[in-house]
Amino acid sequence: MRGYPSVKEMNDDQRIGIVKDIFASVTDKYDFLNRFLSLRRDVAWRKSTVSEMNYFQTYRFLDVATGTGELALDCANTYESVKVTGVDFVQEMVDNGIEKVQTQGLENRVDLKFGDGTNLEFDDNSFDVAAIAFGIRNIPDKIKALSEMKRVIVDNGQVMALELTTPTPGLWRNFYGFYLNGILPKLAKWFTKNPAAYEYLADSIMNFPTRKEFVSLMESVGLKNCKAIPLTFGICTLYIGEKQV
Repeated sequence: MRGYPSVKEMNDDQRIGIVKDIFASVTDKYDFLNRFLSLRRDVAWRKSTVSEMNYFQTYRFLDVATGTGELALDCANTYESVKVTGVDFVQEMVDNGIEKVQTQGLENRVDLKFGDGTNLEFDDNSFDVAAIAFGIRNIPDKIKALSEMKRVIVDNGQVMALELTTPTPGLWRNFYGFYLNGILPKLAKWFTKNPAAYEYLADSIMNFPTRKEFVSLMESVGLKNCKAIPLTFGICTLYIGEKQV
């Protein structure tokens, strides 16, 4: 079994390497574990994200850190006029997503490929919406990722980040912390050869910025009308900002 240092002990290069190792090691069980460990709330969270999207000019969507393409596919199946591009820097995850795209017969509208969320290979003003689901937490340079997402969307386009977060202090937060650190890694041992990946997951959630702090990050790159929408008692949050000139 692998072991990982705590998030606070990692430098940026270490964290990037560890994230690649983690997701390459759990790819085959990733979708199943997301459903199981969230009690299928991940499905509802992505549905909420897609419902907030606004397509009005390019009718193109960029899914950053697409993983196995779940958000990309949800968008394509919801908006039949939208073309979707997804990028991720873990090739194993991308390959899994491509298989799902082919199974659903969406090759003509969904393109998943290798790519770096902090150095997007797209022209300025190429998409109406750029979103990242459960990925910004794993990117050390969040400012660079948000800036790149802002750069590639059109004026009045949206930058969205769906992320696992912690509830406000209180009994529910205490229980959630116990679940993340005490129960979740033990459950993961039943299904994956790398349960340490879920210890990292818990650690990264507990060390993610507060809602106020992350909204401030979005505003610091020039995004406007930024807001945080808590989901399921705050264990997940949808962040939305707009690009305005």
